[in-house]
Amino acid sequence: MGEKVVAGGFELSDRHEYRRKLQQCLAGLGRLLDEQRFDRPKNLMGLEIELNLVGSDGLPRMMNAEVLERIASQDFQTELGMFNLEVNIVPHRLSGRVLDQLAEELRTGLAYAHRKADEVGAGIVMIGILPTLAQDDLVSANLSDVRRYTMLNEQIVTARGEAFELDIDGVEHLTCTSASIAPEAACTSVQLHLQVTPGRFADVWNAAQAVAAIQIAVGANSPFLFGKELWRESRPPLFQQATDTRPPELQAQGVRPRTWFGERWVSSAYELFEENLRYFPALLPICDDEEDPLRVIDEGGVPGLQELVLHNGTVYRWNRPVYSVADGVPHLRVENRVLPAGPTVTDVIANAAFYYGLVRALSEESRPVWTRLPFATAAENFDTACRQGIEATVQWPRPGRSGGIAEVPVVTLVRDELLPLAAAGLDAWGIEPADRDLYLGVIEERCRRRVNGASWQADTFHRALDAGLGRDSAFAATTRRYSELMHLGEPVHTWPVGFPGQGR
Repeated sequence: MGEKVVAGGFELSDRHEYRRKLQQCLAGLGRLLDEQRFDRPKNLMGLEIELNLVGSDGLPRMMNAEVLERIASQDFQTELGMFNLEVNIVPHRLSGRVLDQLAEELRTGLAYAHRKADEVGAGIVMIGILPTLAQDDLVSANLSDVRRYTMLNEQIVTARGEAFELDIDGVEHLTCTSASIAPEAACTSVQLHLQVTPGRFADVWNAAQAVAAIQIAVGANSPFLFGKELWRESRPPLFQQATDTRPPELQAQGVRPRTWFGERWVSSAYELFEENLRYFPALLPICDDEEDPLRVIDEGGVPGLQELVLHNGTVYRWNRPVYSVADGVPHLRVENRVLPAGPTVTDVIANAAFYYGLVRALSEESRPVWTRLPFATAAENFDTACRQGIEATVQWPRPGRSGGIAEVPVVTLVRDELLPLAAAGLDAWGIEPADRDLYLGVIEERCRRRVNGASWQADTFHRALDAGLGRDSAFAATTRRYSELMHLGEPVHTWPVGFPGQGR
């Protein structure tokens, strides 16, 4: 599928043919759904984490090709920037001691990668946005040497037709421009996958959308970009602006951005795939000339729907629908893309436990939260949580039959209402009570102490400033201390603010 692109560019006919194939794929998806051809529940979850390469000075290292060569494992792959890696954990069944098993696999894999990176003067850091990144680090020359990233950059830049404007007004105000999508590489995240049946997809997706703001608030870990203190979770506005194919005129017309929260609750997975075709033109119109999806279905086979899968991957929903085929059987997944990476393996698994428990419980409620919460309010909550992090106050349906929406601090909502739901959800998955209590206890302690990765970074940075360091030195010192504590592995709510010898 890549030969035409490698040869150079797309022709007008490519886009017409791609659109035709997309419609075929969508029709094929509809038939597979109608014929109930999808895999039965296996309670499978998956996990991906994007990582940063950082030197002992706290600065980014543009050397992922060298590090990957030394790691020599298919579990680790390139990401958009030369200072990025991604680790993929094979799917696991959500039951028993899976949370501790995941934690152990991650610790082992990251420790190995860190040792290999150290051989070439780098190290692994899990963090939402690396505080020491500078504008000069995020240029097209520092995109990974992988054709698909070059292609994607070329097509988004061409679609936009002018420089990207970054404008994020938080604690401080950042404005700058970029000639490429490279600033997107600053956003390193955790992606949580959950395989679902078509009949359960909409309930799980709606539940995930409803709690996205809560995930951000308790898990925020990205308060800095380009030497500025911005939102507590600055990844969402950065990601949207760094991939925005709309010049200002199209924004003014209300054209939807390719990175978006969405605009309504759904009743099927099909609706989301159909929306992606209806709203977003193709960025990479690469056709699989070998597959006629409808003929494959007629002959009793299962199509890969490659064009649909490719197009879906260029629409950056925070909860993305995924179609895939495993062992000749199609399945659907909800890919949760909300969370930043880090701070520690324990924190990552705690965030995952909270999410998987919560969506299980909420998706099975007799009066689902999305029937009581306007979608626009969920989107507003998401924006508020990104700005304010663990100090956010959100709008949430009142418990009981009285109805209505109330404003409630996230920490109160989580401790009083959502943690018990998450615990019930983990019980329904069959998670061992010891694991359930350990990892949900991390979330509870964050809320009790009002501490997460973003608050720790901000407080420690200001301690460095108060100690007389300049801003660049303070960012570097904060990053080095973060890396040290990250590798020690205790969850972030236990980290002492500041530096050894300073006291709390």
